[in-house]
Amino acid sequence: MPAKKSSVAQEIDQLRRQVDHHNRRYHVHDAPEISDAEYDRLFRRLVELEDAHPELASPTSPTQRVGAPPAEKFETVRHSIAMLSLNNAMSEDEFRDFDERVRRGLNRPTDAIDYVVEPKLDGLAIELVYEQARLMVASTRGDGVVGENVTANVKTIHSVPLELRALPRGLALPERFEVRGEVIFPKKAFEQLNADRAKRGEPVFANPRNAAAGSLRQLDSRITASRPLDMFCYAPGDLTGVAAKTHWEFLELLHACGLKTNPLSRRCAGAEAVIEFHREMVERRMSLDYDVDGIVAKVNRFDQQRQLGLVSRSPRWAIAYKFKAQQATTRVNNILPSVGRTGTVTPIAELEPVFVGGVTVSNASLHNMDEVERKDVRIGDTVTIERAGDVIPYVVGVVFDKRSGKERKFHMPDSCPVCGSKVVREEGAAAYRCIGMSCPAKLRESIRHFASKHALDIDGLGDKLVTHLIDSGLVRNVADLYSLTKEQLAGLERMADKSAQNIVDAVAGSKQPTLARFINGLGIPQVGEHMAEVLAERFGTIDVLENASEEQLLEVREVGPQTAHEIRAFFDVKENQRVLRRLRDFGVRPRVVQRRKSGHLSGKTFVLTGTLSIPRDQMAKEIEAAGGKITSSVSKSTDYVIVGEDPGSKLDKATKLGLTTLDEAGARRLLQP
Repeated sequence: MPAKKSSVAQEIDQLRRQVDHHNRRYHVHDAPEISDAEYDRLFRRLVELEDAHPELASPTSPTQRVGAPPAEKFETVRHSIAMLSLNNAMSEDEFRDFDERVRRGLNRPTDAIDYVVEPKLDGLAIELVYEQARLMVASTRGDGVVGENVTANVKTIHSVPLELRALPRGLALPERFEVRGEVIFPKKAFEQLNADRAKRGEPVFANPRNAAAGSLRQLDSRITASRPLDMFCYAPGDLTGVAAKTHWEFLELLHACGLKTNPLSRRCAGAEAVIEFHREMVERRMSLDYDVDGIVAKVNRFDQQRQLGLVSRSPRWAIAYKFKAQQATTRVNNILPSVGRTGTVTPIAELEPVFVGGVTVSNASLHNMDEVERKDVRIGDTVTIERAGDVIPYVVGVVFDKRSGKERKFHMPDSCPVCGSKVVREEGAAAYRCIGMSCPAKLRESIRHFASKHALDIDGLGDKLVTHLIDSGLVRNVADLYSLTKEQLAGLERMADKSAQNIVDAVAGSKQPTLARFINGLGIPQVGEHMAEVLAERFGTIDVLENASEEQLLEVREVGPQTAHEIRAFFDVKENQRVLRRLRDFGVRPRVVQRRKSGHLSGKTFVLTGTLSIPRDQMAKEIEAAGGKITSSVSKSTDYVIVGEDPGSKLDKATKLGLTTLDEAGARRLLQP
């Protein structure tokens, strides 16, 4: 008997290796070695043996890609290294400017920089984490700091190995290996998916990117498994323990361990070679079976990447060199005001449907009245439509030669089109806003946001229930959630006693969120998850934040003038103050964040400007570790301005205010206790 079992185990192991091999040949190398029928025979035999011998099951078997039963929700994942966004170059001159900045930052003004270039995929960014070569976690980019755990869904993608191959020549991967890439939906498969959905009377996806995102965000991974997603890997997360010294070596490492990389990636010596690659990709883009909206150029050497560092939340060593957006002309049938979650009233152009950039566009945002007036867009005009980044449609301008004289100007209404409350324009701002706190358009989105998993995480408050609560008059603002009773909820349509009690319990259980989640849940314009964490860390309590002046807000690193204004304006609204008081009365108590106060630089405020020998974020962390505070703007309360090469206007302002300035060496001396 043991011999027979050993024989079965050997056959299963051999079949797994064969199926994995043919998966790679088909999905990664696009070079199948056997027919589909022969592959199906191998796969069915493996399934039969695993079903008959469940004790031999393995999480890395290729049979595990079929998907799992539905999950209740996505968990969050914090990236060990932030997933940064890229700055854009929209022309050859802008790319040459980037190259000049790189050469200047590396003190190599006349040298040709070694770049790695690759197509800029229009999909969904994903991070894969392998531990001891096994896929453990896959997560979305999210806000760059925190993403969603989509491991079960990513495991259904055949080009993503569940277990990495052993490296040749005695090389080894670190125990924890982080790699990033893009999940895409191939064009042909996308067209077939939309055709099938249309036949079934289901809504079609606008473009392959939306299809990829929608497929990856299915709570039922069996739906994801039914869709032919693909993934190209192109970047590292944490490089600790990785032997590669260049980005090109890293791509070769990915390929060697079984991860799919883009075969069009190329090394380019200098800016002109990158520009030539861009021209080549413009010609080839329509023949590719996946959407691309430009190319990405990265400095090849990792030591040079570290030397160049970051600016804000983007690397100085990489750039997205975009394609020129695709355009079309169409007619503006109407312009209608639309009310968003924060109450902003946005003019939306209703268009004669037009096909542009691979999708049919029937609406385009006109952003605000300043834009409407600057471009002089009128109802009845013929306009040029462009898809920014081949994704977001917007009105480029009016084709004035086609004006007949019958066109009509749009005027922002005095009253909210949803609730009838007054619409006002804040002094110095472009946006008009509905000031009605009970406006259904605002309230529905505000409650959904407040209860979402990244805010107060109130389970069970779905769209339909929120709509019932508003329509019934039970909830007129987020504080009303905490006055709901089981009896009130049970009286709503399709709400059983047990479900009603579950909602009451979930609301009661949300009364002690972290301060960051609470701030995020308030829906303050310009304040998302990451900014909420920054504010929580800096101010410690909601009361201190609520009373902070714009000047105090501007002293916080990452808070700019617009964000500071929006935060202060939010807390100045009397109705918002009333809601916050009611939340306190109902016992909502955000957990206080303890901030560091010790260190020999405690109480000192610093501003960094110019290029240092290390990334500015690294210098900032050293200062904060010593108790200092980093802010983004120079003011009279700034104690020190640390000045690197090519400083900007911050140095001029510091000089005018008579502030103390330090070079990097001086900062190092100050950091010594």
